[in-house]
Amino acid sequence: MPNSPVLLVHGGAWAIPDDMVEAHLNGVRNALAAGWRVLDRGGSALDAVEEAVVIMEDDDTFDAGRGSFLNRDGKVQLDALIMDGSTLRTGGVGCVEHLRNPVRAARKILSESPHVYFVAEGAERFAAEHGIPLCDNSELIIPREIVRLREFQSRPADDPNELFAPAISHDTVGAVALDSKGNIAAATSTGGTLNKAPGRLGDSSLIGCGCYADNKSAAASTTGWGEPIMKLVLAKWAADRVLAGNLPEWAAAEAINYLEARLNGHGGMILLDAQGHFGIAYNTPRMAWALKTAKHQQVAIKRTG
Repeated sequence: MPNSPVLLVHGGAWAIPDDMVEAHLNGVRNALAAGWRVLDRGGSALDAVEEAVVIMEDDDTFDAGRGSFLNRDGKVQLDALIMDGSTLRTGGVGCVEHLRNPVRAARKILSESPHVYFVAEGAERFAAEHGIPLCDNSELIIPREIVRLREFQSRPADDPNELFAPAISHDTVGAVALDSKGNIAAATSTGGTLNKAPGRLGDSSLIGCGCYADNKSAAASTTGWGEPIMKLVLAKWAADRVLAGNLPEWAAAEAINYLEARLNGHGGMILLDAQGHFGIAYNTPRMAWALKTAKHQQVAIKRTG
């Protein structure tokens, strides 16, 4: 008997301003529609999360793809990961500067390479060799982010952690899905943090940190302050709680509690198991997310319930 598909996407957890709420809602709604088209025709969870994330990479509302934060040198550097819960095959890219859709390159690595992870020029070379066109970095930069970087760099650097405050945008994007064959998958994509040091890698593209999927446990995608999430291997931590018998709703909430209690970290998580149970949790003022099943759709910037 076929499973009933589920798709859950997020577009970042932070203090999303009122004047940006509608753009975030539209963005996750569009991503949900693209991923659901795949699931609705019997496609794989892996294809669904890829298509959902591509939509958000192409939407300059989010910190992924075009419109991402600029690093200290005024460039866009992108990271992405995609993981198949049925096989544990994974593809990741880090610190790429010439790819419009890093999740596409990550998917090519998953499907066509014995390796898991490529970075910088090596990732771009692999992508080009596998039919993914490269772009100039300037094509990924938008005026809003030039102004944002200039304003940030003009401030006194009193608090090194100010860069990671919840008021600073963390619009990392991600998706988790369950398909009709009972397989789950996850994908996460980001431009990282504003004014980051060139070469800095966050949690988003690291297995078990910002993204994870295993049919035996759960699929997870996180967003927020990357360094604490990496230190706790938070996506895998939450998936392991599901494997131990806890529902994703509880595991996601506990993961975010753990993030805050252990390292004073902030962020959000979406979590989905192979039975279609899901969890959404965050400890920032807002998180943009959207959910769709055969019987229900919800698009929100607030908690469930």
